[in-house]
Amino acid sequence: MPSAFVKPLILWYNSECRLLPWRETKDPYRIWVSEIMLQQTRIEAVCGYYERFLAALPDIESLAACPEDQLLKLWEGLGYYSRARNLQKAARLIMEKYGGKLPEDAGELRKLPGIGEYTAGAIASIAFGKAEPAVDGNVIRVTSRLRACTGDVRTSGFKKELVTWLRQAHDGADGTWGILNQAFMDLGSMVCTANKSPLCMECPVSSFCEAKKAGIQDSIPARAEKKGRRIEERTVVLYTDGERFAIRRRPDKGLLSGLYEFPNYEGKLAREEILLAAREDGMYAVRIRELPEAKHIFTHVEWHMTGYEIMISRNDSKEGSFIFAEKDIINEQYPIPSAFAAYADAAGIKVGKK
Repeated sequence: MPSAFVKPLILWYNSECRLLPWRETKDPYRIWVSEIMLQQTRIEAVCGYYERFLAALPDIESLAACPEDQLLKLWEGLGYYSRARNLQKAARLIMEKYGGKLPEDAGELRKLPGIGEYTAGAIASIAFGKAEPAVDGNVIRVTSRLRACTGDVRTSGFKKELVTWLRQAHDGADGTWGILNQAFMDLGSMVCTANKSPLCMECPVSSFCEAKKAGIQDSIPARAEKKGRRIEERTVVLYTDGERFAIRRRPDKGLLSGLYEFPNYEGKLAREEILLAAREDGMYAVRIRELPEAKHIFTHVEWHMTGYEIMISRNDSKEGSFIFAEKDIINEQYPIPSAFAAYADAAGIKVGKK
């Protein structure tokens, strides 16, 4: 029999849940795409990308066949581009091994690139009605407070124990697990929040919360100390002949692999230094203009960027070093990561246009 908190939580969800486009469908493909996009990304940022992506790639077959540059262009600005590549790898495996249909079983889903424990549980429960918990940060926080867990919630042992507890707590029919998982997600996002005191007066399950009874809800779960990011200084250059701008493709491995960027150099270079670097790259400058400094934060590194626009009279760069393209062509064909958004704006190029 389900635990007492399950019914009021589901009733609350049915009346207060967030209205999101992927909740208006039972199409497993669309639910899968939404779950991948939502990994490490805010819901507000995902909505526009979700609609645009599905308009271009409405099914698994079209995703599997999509050229990589087009795929990354659709993902442009959303970040964590390995998600898009894994999505396509998985689509191709589904076409080859599963007859073009997303598998229903969580164990089979976990065999696909980019799908871990949480995503497999979310897809299996929401799209297929399977009895699978989906344990993300929201679920960990809510259940830790419900149970007054004061230990380290980051361990694999804790998550395994939590999955067992969730199965025992719900013990419901298969079809209700998707609702319960989404109810936990919404409660954690809207009421039982992180980084500030939970809104216990608005919580539908506060009467069942052991942390609230003990007055320790603000300190659960224990917060890990954040590790500092490595700072990297870079100098970004907009080389232009007046009509076109220079871009280049990043290496196939490493940060922002396979995307296109404005030429950039290590370090914070002064005007004389960047003009020398330009000449070494075969660019003959006739005018240089300083651009505002910018910053971009990745998971483990921060780029602190200095920028210049350099008008050139001639380009003697090595063949294949740069691509010179007009703004409209860059907007349509070349995926530029949001790390360069400030300099794309200065050139009148749209990055991550929704």
